[in-house]
Amino acid sequence: MSLKTENKTNISLPRNKILIGDSIKLMNSLPARSVDLVFADPPYNLQLGGDLHRPNETKVSGVVEDWDKFDSLAEYDRFTNEWLTAARRILKDDGAIWVIGSYHNVFRMGASLQDLDFWILNDVIWNKTNPMPNFRGRRFTNAHETLIWAAKSEKSKYKFNYDAMKALNDDLQMRSDWTMPICSGKERLKGEDGKKAHPTQKPEALLYRVILSSTDQGDVVVDPFFGTGTTGAVAKKLGRDFIGMDKDKEYARHAQNRIDSITRNDDSSLVDTPTKRSQPRIPFGQLIERGLLEPGTVLHNSNKRFSARVRVDGNLIARDNTGQIRGSIHKVGASLQGLPSCNGWTFWHFENNGQSLPIDMLRQEIRDQILPPQQN
Repeated sequence: MSLKTENKTNISLPRNKILIGDSIKLMNSLPARSVDLVFADPPYNLQLGGDLHRPNETKVSGVVEDWDKFDSLAEYDRFTNEWLTAARRILKDDGAIWVIGSYHNVFRMGASLQDLDFWILNDVIWNKTNPMPNFRGRRFTNAHETLIWAAKSEKSKYKFNYDAMKALNDDLQMRSDWTMPICSGKERLKGEDGKKAHPTQKPEALLYRVILSSTDQGDVVVDPFFGTGTTGAVAKKLGRDFIGMDKDKEYARHAQNRIDSITRNDDSSLVDTPTKRSQPRIPFGQLIERGLLEPGTVLHNSNKRFSARVRVDGNLIARDNTGQIRGSIHKVGASLQGLPSCNGWTFWHFENNGQSLPIDMLRQEIRDQILPPQQN
């Protein structure tokens, strides 16, 4: 990897590069509809009024850089619309964008996203376990930031790796409130003077969820406000490609050193995130055709409260207080429980050498036989 200066004539996709220059011009230099995801951590326009000190009179190291200063809200809104327009142009039709901000700017970004016909999917609250206290005692401690996840349009077939996020969360649906600390300790990059290399460096854990949830292996993630390169570092670890953009050469230098120290993970068996919906459909009847279950086999639920027998045609037969029930694994499971629906693949179990196992294991056995190795 190497640093590149802004080049208006370069229309190829500079994967895994850090581009130095104005992010709007740099995005406009890329081919239209060429990238899968944009993650943006833009200036927050904090509008700070003077220095802030702790009770012991030490100065708080806040965001005082010129890049976070705008003369008016109207100027900030123009800037926001310009970079979002550029980001929209380079996104594939089924691409998506994540933006992050504080109460100073996130609502203005949300309005701009909708004005530009992005389709908002979620807002995610990042609850900080170790936020900076409110030293003046005149407001609540600002203990969270907000991320907005949006598809390029209402019709976009955006990527969401639901199963990967569920697995990451101990097999529970991932919620839209994420609790994690701010970037600190060894992860926080520092300059030769021992001070923070960047005032708003984001934790890798945050980008891990963003990138893992919204991209596949080999996808391209653009970060137009790259800073010290958290997006690129996480993308490389997850086997994704990135394009970073920033005006500040010193930030880029820190980012490049950081990314160069990371070994890229391209092992598909480790970083691929296929969804169950993308896997081949296997009818329950195939388990019987292939001899994995015999007609007459008794299936039961996990606590063995309900049971049913397997028919030769792939239906189940069972009895409840109304009489005999016959139907699919889903229909019979739902009827026995008095529910409108049921996932029969996880509800029904079979006995194997004294173990009770879900029939979904047998479905996966068939999938493993018919899928090429790289898709398993």
